[in-house]
Amino acid sequence: MAELETIERDAVAQTVEVVEKPEEGVYRKRPAFFFFKRVFDIFASLLASIILIVPLAVVAVMIMIKDPGNPFYIQTRVGKGGKPLRILKFRTMRKNADKLEDMLTPEQLEEYKKEYKLDDDPRLIGYKKEGDGKTCFGARLRQMSIDELPQIPYNILIKGDMSVVGPRPILREELEKYYTPTQQDDLLAVKPGLTGYWQAYARNDAKYQIGGGGERQQMELYYIENMSPTLDIKIIFKTISSVLLRKGAK
Repeated sequence: MAELETIERDAVAQTVEVVEKPEEGVYRKRPAFFFFKRVFDIFASLLASIILIVPLAVVAVMIMIKDPGNPFYIQTRVGKGGKPLRILKFRTMRKNADKLEDMLTPEQLEEYKKEYKLDDDPRLIGYKKEGDGKTCFGARLRQMSIDELPQIPYNILIKGDMSVVGPRPILREELEKYYTPTQQDDLLAVKPGLTGYWQAYARNDAKYQIGGGGERQQMELYYIENMSPTLDIKIIFKTISSVLLRKGAK
């Protein structure tokens, strides 16, 4: 197992080296590929929605029991072409979690502004004491990526503004802070995905770096440059194994 982990991390390192000049642009138009990609998205998301309808209902009820209120949460990210993308998620945080200054310490607020995530987030549903950010109810939903599942019927199947595989949708401030103008054009040339190369192979272990050279940026751009049915299938199966093993999950 340790040997496999080393091989995977070496592969990621090689990936970062591949995208040495992101300022040149990596996106290539491939209409046939995107047509069949959408066909796959429709059939895969329809099948998954049918299978998951009961589990999704159970999760929604559990959220309402633990923290009364709407179990769903809509967050605006940046979609293809720079258009606002409203993604549907299960609510993993307590109500009013968007009021960062009221719910976070100055140190936590600084950490959030850097990575847009917290190692120990006190806003999560079920959080009671320090350290609960990895074990509470809200944290479990995130670790298993259950909070992302409503995007399958809503964003992928019905609205069609997301794909099963693609760069993960991000906040506009993330995009403008960490990606160069050319990288932004590449990133926004394709639909965001429920999962992606970064999400599957590194998750939260890969970090941003101002200037566009961070491992996370490079991995997202690597996918855009090397998109193929084979790579999509690899990412899907790797995502499943990463979620089950909770690798890099926060």
